[in-house]
Amino acid sequence: MQECGYESPKWMGKCPGCGAWNTMVEEVDNRGKDIISSVSGTTSRPLTIDEIEISEEERYRTSMEELDRVLGGGVVKGSLILVGGDPGIGKSTLLLQVSRNLAQSGNLMLYASGEESAKQIKIRAQRLNVETSNLYIVSETNLSSIEKFITDLKPKIVIIDSIQTIYRPELQSAPGSVSQVREATSSLMKIAKTLNIAVFIVGHVTKEGAIAGPRVLEHMVDTVLYFEGERHHTYRIIRAVKNRFGSTNEIGIFEMKGDGLREVVNPSEMLLSGRPENVPGSCVVCSMEGTRPVLVEIQALTSATSFGMPRRMATGIDYNRVILLMAVLEKRVGMQLQTFDAYVNVAGGLKLDEPACDLGIACAIASSFRNLPIDSKTILIGEVGLTGEIRGVNLIEKRILEAKKLGFSKCIIPKENSKGIENIADINIIPVENIYEALDEVLGG
Repeated sequence: MQECGYESPKWMGKCPGCGAWNTMVEEVDNRGKDIISSVSGTTSRPLTIDEIEISEEERYRTSMEELDRVLGGGVVKGSLILVGGDPGIGKSTLLLQVSRNLAQSGNLMLYASGEESAKQIKIRAQRLNVETSNLYIVSETNLSSIEKFITDLKPKIVIIDSIQTIYRPELQSAPGSVSQVREATSSLMKIAKTLNIAVFIVGHVTKEGAIAGPRVLEHMVDTVLYFEGERHHTYRIIRAVKNRFGSTNEIGIFEMKGDGLREVVNPSEMLLSGRPENVPGSCVVCSMEGTRPVLVEIQALTSATSFGMPRRMATGIDYNRVILLMAVLEKRVGMQLQTFDAYVNVAGGLKLDEPACDLGIACAIASSFRNLPIDSKTILIGEVGLTGEIRGVNLIEKRILEAKKLGFSKCIIPKENSKGIENIADINIIPVENIYEALDEVLGG
């Protein structure tokens, strides 16, 4: 199966492994050529856990703080990193900028592209101001040739763009097939571990947003990075969904410019720029992205519907969460929202999935419904329960300090969190116990 790598001796319409339809293709069995002895390529013996010695991993700093944070402090030597994203989102641009920074630091780089010619890469490199003699470019899809280049050059970092275009001549299947992708990734993993070379591989994504190819691809690599962003927005977000050398909660934010990607040092200020003041349906919440607090504007719009079934739409927030919060407002507060269309949006293209944003979403909907604005210097933090209670959240002090830094004067937090925080000057902290108290504070009842 092309989706998950499930194998069957006969054709099947539906995959028993992942449930996908019409994804089975016929391939020649090459098991004798497709076996790798071990991850390190050398024989080993079992060791007791006391015999194993560990030390801090050696890392290459990319000079891009946003990317280094997501990777856990830099690129680990001997690691295999998979970078996925939609076509045209900027994966090749990001990796070429990483190549420039690492090469200028004295590291020998090899950039192997199976999608562009060397001249095309040179044109992009000129736009990105890539000028270094430590960066080697090769346009090649044959895995055996790439392995020879790596053996001859002995680079510190290798970039493969993309894994779906690389093929092993001994295998009969086409490039991008399950066996080719699996064999190419296995060979690159062996190179990374035996030669202590950091390897980046670019992976295309399907229309569902998952890495194209067998699911085993994500299990084989050390780190999986997703490069996300709306096509009509200039901002890009990189996040780790798997990382054996760091946290998977961190995100990095970049802005696409004419000369490449630029880091966004203060994402809160960027996401709040151009925010309207004293407009019903708008409020600010604080979401934790790993160890970084990010202030985001929530916008809500309610309007009377002319149909029997009101419309509900959510952008950047879980749709079901919005429906749940509207049900709480109807049942616990008495708002008659069943005859109103409701639209909720996260400004700036960010996607929020943290429960700490619940209070802001509920108050934004109530603000639009009652046509009363929320003070633009107020920030709301808290999780809303089904009985209307406001539950505590983690890292409350970091959230409050971020709001204070950006000039907010009032912070509404769960009463549970007010017990553990120290006195913070120049910002009015108001603890609330339920949704009624919060609405009374921001809307006057």
